[in-house]
Amino acid sequence: MSSEKIDLVIHGPSKPIVNTGFPDQFVLHRFETTHDLERLTPDLAAKIRGLAITYNTVRGDAKTLARFPKLEIVASFGVGYDHVDAAYARDHKIMVTNTPDVLTEEVADIAMGLLISTLREFIRADKYLRGGHWQTAQYPLSAGSLRDRTVGMVGMGRIGQAIARRLEASRVPVVYHTRNPAADVSYRHYPDLMEMAKAVDTLIVIVPGGASTAKMINADVMKALGPRGVIINVARGTVVDEQALIAALKSGTILAAGLDVFEKEPNVPDELKSLQNVVLLPHIGSASVVTRNAMDQLVVDNLKAWFAGKPPLTPVPETPAKAL
Repeated sequence: MSSEKIDLVIHGPSKPIVNTGFPDQFVLHRFETTHDLERLTPDLAAKIRGLAITYNTVRGDAKTLARFPKLEIVASFGVGYDHVDAAYARDHKIMVTNTPDVLTEEVADIAMGLLISTLREFIRADKYLRGGHWQTAQYPLSAGSLRDRTVGMVGMGRIGQAIARRLEASRVPVVYHTRNPAADVSYRHYPDLMEMAKAVDTLIVIVPGGASTAKMINADVMKALGPRGVIINVARGTVVDEQALIAALKSGTILAAGLDVFEKEPNVPDELKSLQNVVLLPHIGSASVVTRNAMDQLVVDNLKAWFAGKPPLTPVPETPAKAL
């Protein structure tokens, strides 16, 4: 690394590891919100060589990236990066990195816990006990169980495979849908989502967000899943047609759902919140101290590697993994 000062923009919520993780050679400029970024002067923008996006509540869209004529790298927090215009970055020779692997097991844990709590009605049972009802009657038998199910995984990347391992250890049959078969995966592959939905009674959704997957879990898929059907979404809220899901839960088209993500976070439709056959979590898939710290550190390490003339640690597929 040369002695030249390197100007970085830290865009998004303040993170101690990101704020303190760079040596003196880096000059950090912090802008927490998109509105804050409007304060950026042209003179400063012209010096920026790196951009850290610390959460998906702020965007690295083409308009944002175009502000920085000398931008070399965008280090984004999170495994999903649909909030970053990776195609624009590729076309303008800007590296993009994300933070996979370090959150794989944590998100898989949440998916498995969400599935079990949805099927066995943990939240409703907790409220039943706290409400004093157990003194007068046993809690009713849960309509759902993990014991008589086949799970269809929608997506079979790192996290999908980690979820499948947990299901297999629980003696639950697993199949999966992706456009192409995953390498070194022995579960049955369904190239057609509708055919898989007809063959299973549970869907766990773990695919990237973006236009190509928008509302792929639609009313037709829910109808194919059937009245015993359960949908667990730990991907992006946009992947499931939220209004169709509400209608399916109300009508009994499917049995239940467990959601960690929503279409317009943090706003969740009142209709969803009023339903008893859905478990709702505030996007906490990777939200433990240990995992979020590891993700923050990977944001820092990607930027430090790049400006040390090394390949970034976790480039996204759209941008080339090359050193300076």
